[in-house]
Order: sequence, then C-alpha cells, then structure tokens
Amino acid sequence: MNFISRYRRSKFFGPALLAAALFLLATSYSVASATTFKAVTPTSDKTTLIAEGKEIFARGCSSCHGLNLEGGAIAPSLIGVGAASVDFQVGTGRMPMADMSVQAARKTPVYNEAETAALAAYVASLAPGPAAIKNEDLAWERSGDAAEGGQLFRTNCAMCHNFAGQGGALTQGKYAPSVMGAEPKQIYEAMITGPQSMPVFSDKIITPAEKLSIIKWIKTAEAEPSLGGASLGRTGPVTEGLLSWTLGIGGLIGVAVWLASKAR
Repeated sequence: MNFISRYRRSKFFGPALLAAALFLLATSYSVASATTFKAVTPTSDKTTLIAEGKEIFARGCSSCHGLNLEGGAIAPSLIGVGAASVDFQVGTGRMPMADMSVQAARKTPVYNEAETAALAAYVASLAPGPAAIKNEDLAWERSGDAAEGGQLFRTNCAMCHNFAGQGGALTQGKYAPSVMGAEPKQIYEAMITGPQSMPVFSDKIITPAEKLSIIKWIKTAEAEPSLGGASLGRTGPVTEGLLSWTLGIGGLIGVAVWLASKAR
C-alpha cells in the first residue's frame, strides 16, 4: 500500500494503470472468446454453410428447380439427390445451364469449391441422399486393382463410354462423355448418383472397393502412352479403319494414275 501511495501522484501512474487494466480485460476476453468458439464451431459452421447455400440456390438455381427444390417444367426436383449429385453437377460445370433441352456438358464451373460445398450442404439438409466425396478420401492408388477395374469397366461401362473410356454416342442425340481427365471423386460420384442417362451403380451392384478399382483403371489408361504411334482418339476400329482405307486406297489410286500417265 505504501508503494501505491508513493507513486499514485506521479503523472505516469494513471496511464500505466489504465494500460494494465485494458491489457487484462483484453486477455480475459480473448480467452473467453476462444473457449466459446471451440464449443460452438461445428454447429455454427454447418448452419452458416447451409444458409449460404440456400442464398446461392435462391439466386442461381431456384428459377428452374423451384424455391423449395420441388422442380418445375424444365428441371427435376432435387429432393433426395444428396450432396454428391450437387457436387458432381456443379463441380463439373454442368450446372447451372441455360438450355435444358440439350445434354449438360462438362465445362468450367460457375461456382468455386466453397460455393459448391455450400450448395451441396443446403440440398443435403432437406432430405437424405448420397454424401459428397473428396479426392483425399478415396484411396484408389493403394486399394484399387487396375486389372479388376478394367474388367469391371468393360462389363458395366464400355457399351456407352467406349472400351477405352473415350465416350460414345447414345440414342436421341445424347452421348456418354469421356471419362479421361475426370477427377476421382467425380467418377465415384457419377457411379453413385447416375447423372443424366447413366444408371446408378449402388454398392450392391458395384462395391466401394470395385469402384476404386474402376477409378484406378481409368487413371492408368489415362496415363498410358501410345506405343503404337498416333492413338487416333482411341475411339475404336471405325476411325482407324477409315484412316487406313482413306490413306491406303488413296495412295493406290495415286500410284495407278501415275503409272497410267507414264504409259502414255
């Protein structure tokens, strides 16, 4: 007390005491805030994400899919499609699309990853459905079997996507896109959601382990060099045969014309 009495008349005592009090107050508030934040972060983050997704949906998707995801004359209902379907369609740039009369094509996404995650969280919050997948969650490099994946792909996918995964034509102007260049999570999400003309491959039809094997085969085929020369798109014998006939027959006709001109 004598120490305080001796220095309290100093002109520096008041400012120093105020600074000390403010420091203690700020420190106490920071500790309390940090504790509170840790306690409410999971719930508040999820709630905020869903709210952001609802706002994005109302602004960019509700005109076609309805304010309550009920669908409309030009777009289907999104009730129960799950986060995986939203992540696939929006993450690959297929949605949103201006013309619903044509097949949605893969293009540069309109929304970034955070906005896509928010949209997926909002749709998933209204009804249960397949969950979105992250690339790091798929251990296809360690767990997949490329040989088994190739057999599964030829059995279940090649009739539409071509035996080399390059895509192919379907009926009524539709087509199966190439799977080359697709991210592992996009391939997995396509199998569990069945976008557009593609059927849904549930875990009873193709198990999760087999799905990883298919992904491994696709990635192996994607990185495989063309040891025989030009790949010609790897679209099969039609283009290869056409090129051979065009060059071969054209060459023979040229030689025949040259020989005929020499004979004169």
